[in-house]
Amino acid sequence: MCPAAPWSPAPHLAGYALHGLVMPVMGRAVGTSPPSSVLDVYEPVQLLLPGLDGVVIALLGAPAPAGWAARARTATALRTE
Repeated sequence: MCPAAPWSPAPHLAGYALHGLVMPVMGRAVGTSPPSSVLDVYEPVQLLLPGLDGVVIALLGAPAPAGWAARARTATALRTE
């Protein structure tokens, strides 16, 4: 598991950077050069939006179940999990 927080863009940016470094090395290893369509997949800004969408969905979806669990008896809440 990545030590960064789940909302952190660090793992995604690291993957983006590694993709740009590793793919050309792999191409040279087999004696070819990958086309730009393989390397220019996404811009970093385009990767940020899906990550933020996940945070927004989590924040919007959490209050209803959390409120129910806070009002319910402990045994009932634990049994429904």
